[in-house]
Amino acid sequence: MKKALSLFAIVVLSMGTVNAYAQEDMAATEEVVADSAVIETMDSADAAVDSAAATTDSAVTEEVAEEAVVEESAPAEKAFTQILKEKFIEGGAFFMSFVLLALVLGLALVIERIIYLTFAQTNTEKLLNEVEGALNNGGIEAAKEVCRNTRGPVATIFFEGLDHYSEGLDMVDKSIMSVGSVENGKLEKGVSWISLFIALAPMLGFMGTVIGMIGAFDAIEAAGDINPSLVAGGIKIALLTTVFGLIVAIILQVFYNLIVAMIDSIVINMEDASISFLDLLVAFNKKNS
Repeated sequence: MKKALSLFAIVVLSMGTVNAYAQEDMAATEEVVADSAVIETMDSADAAVDSAAATTDSAVTEEVAEEAVVEESAPAEKAFTQILKEKFIEGGAFFMSFVLLALVLGLALVIERIIYLTFAQTNTEKLLNEVEGALNNGGIEAAKEVCRNTRGPVATIFFEGLDHYSEGLDMVDKSIMSVGSVENGKLEKGVSWISLFIALAPMLGFMGTVIGMIGAFDAIEAAGDINPSLVAGGIKIALLTTVFGLIVAIILQVFYNLIVAMIDSIVINMEDASISFLDLLVAFNKKNS
């Protein structure tokens, strides 16, 4: 009886141990399954991210390719000088050459006048002070030397006045007026030619316009029909010659007004300096008489 009870207890204990091991194995299996599911989920997420990145890269590449195609297909913008050259050639070589010649000659005269007038300007106040100091210290000859070493029409007028000082103040006044007229003529030398080219350039353009219109009507008469292409060619040449003639006239007109303003400024300084110079000689004459 005791042996039977002992066997029964052993069987019960064995079954409990087996159940415990079975539960542990099931728990471990569940953990492995759960880990596998997590790993699969992470792999799926990584694959989705990679797919999205690949799609984005593909879209960016397509956009860049489209922009490159648009840039290649878009025509390059022409420079202003290139457009000007093309329009000049389209205007016709004959009349456009005359317009260009007027511009070149006019600009040459403009540059020459501006350089001359720039060197003709003198600091009259400084020159008067130097002449007065030379008169007080060295007399007429010292003052003449100061004027001789100074450039500009004002110094030339002073020199001529001092050179005729021995003939009296009236003669000095007359010599100053005479030399002033001569220097004024030197300042205005070549200005009339600039005004000629200002008037000539648009007239050449208008002449090209008239001849272009005549050519257009001749083409219509020869064809016996009003074809827009026949008329457009002549009108285009006519308008281009007019435009370039006006452009040349505008450019030269601006420089012409600048030159006239510079001449007026120098002439006013000459007149003011001459009056001050005569007063200076009168005071010097009273001092030495």
